Amino acid sequence: MRFSILTLFPEMFAGILASSILKRAAERRFVETHLVQIRDFALDKHQRTDDAPFGGGPGMVFKADVLERALQHVRAQQDGRVILLTPQGARFEQADARRLAGYPHLILVCGHYEGVDERFAEQAVDEELSLGDFVLTGGELPAMVVVDAVARLLPGVLGDAESAGTDSFGAGLFDHPHYTRPAVWQPLTGGELCVPATLLSGDHGAVAAWRRRAAMLRTLIRRPDLLQRVAWSKQERRVIEALANDLEAMEHVLERDKQ
Repeated sequence: MRFSILTLFPEMFAGILASSILKRAAERRFVETHLVQIRDFALDKHQRTDDAPFGGGPGMVFKADVLERALQHVRAQQDGRVILLTPQGARFEQADARRLAGYPHLILVCGHYEGVDERFAEQAVDEELSLGDFVLTGGELPAMVVVDAVARLLPGVLGDAESAGTDSFGAGLFDHPHYTRPAVWQPLTGGELCVPATLLSGDHGAVAAWRRRAAMLRTLIRRPDLLQRVAWSKQERRVIEALANDLEAMEHVLERDKQ
């Protein structure tokens, strides 16, 4: 898969692209990333990529003509889906990562300044994405997130083919809790903390059931809205309802103890 990233700060990507999973994915030719310096496509001697907004107001605006030339340069090599990273975009979620992993080429445009000329967004951009309801200095960090989230879903990128499917959101739930050696840990603050006995039982069926239930409970506590997005079996729905009832009863007890 090919990623082309249009940015004013290509140096920001050096660390993430040369580390960990993305580095190995590039070495094994699963992922190809090209950084395009937008400033190279400004025609004036000062290489200006921005200008004051019509109508006045604070900040500067990315120039449509400069962005268009940068985009044409990339598309001349290989066409692709154009994504603008901007606070006004749709929230980027795991379902988007899975969808985008199906494209052979993603062209990520890192917004900056007060924004980009709306004419460029309307004319050249296929979709706009945001990490959430907050504002960053530019689209570089969101672009890194999109590349990482999409690349790890590509066949062969992860060492364990099942890893992506069992991650949080992989099945519509948060991931279950994880434990490793030692089975009994004595923290410096004192006492002993033990791994749940089921995980030490060697019973694969019981372990799978424990993990599924633990993932449901964690999602119920932290993001109950996610449970509405999954098509549950009748048995699983009964488990969730039982967990919800137990959680509500526990909250009543804690509230009573406070009084």
